[in-house]
Amino acid sequence: MNEQNGNQQYPNQQFPNQQFQNQQFQYQQFQNQQGGGPGYNNIPQRRPVTEASLPEEFKPISMWGYFGYELLFMIPCVGFILLLVFSFGGTKNVNLKNFARSYFCVLILVVLISVILVVALGGIGALTELRYYNGY
Repeated sequence: MNEQNGNQQYPNQQFPNQQFQNQQFQYQQFQNQQGGGPGYNNIPQRRPVTEASLPEEFKPISMWGYFGYELLFMIPCVGFILLLVFSFGGTKNVNLKNFARSYFCVLILVVLISVILVVALGGIGALTELRYYNGY
């Protein structure tokens, strides 16, 4: 890149990095004039976040709550239906929705592994019986 192209793009010969450094220097000077030293900021203090101040969709679930939902999801038909309802948006609470989705994923993995084991063990049993039947 020659100087002429650089001057057309950045007329005062200040490249973006130089402009940023100038802004930083001016900000530091402003802070020193206001009575603050390095690292001083005038950001207002925020209220601490408490469980009572959270909206309903972000309320945490207690340990006993997780335990209760697990017991609920273990009920054969009703638990599976509630698991699907909570997983696909039947609740506003994000934590409960995510827990139900993770429980549903674990349930799918358990079913898949069980099917694979049944097929594999059934195949081994069939081979053993065929072997015994043929006199090997």
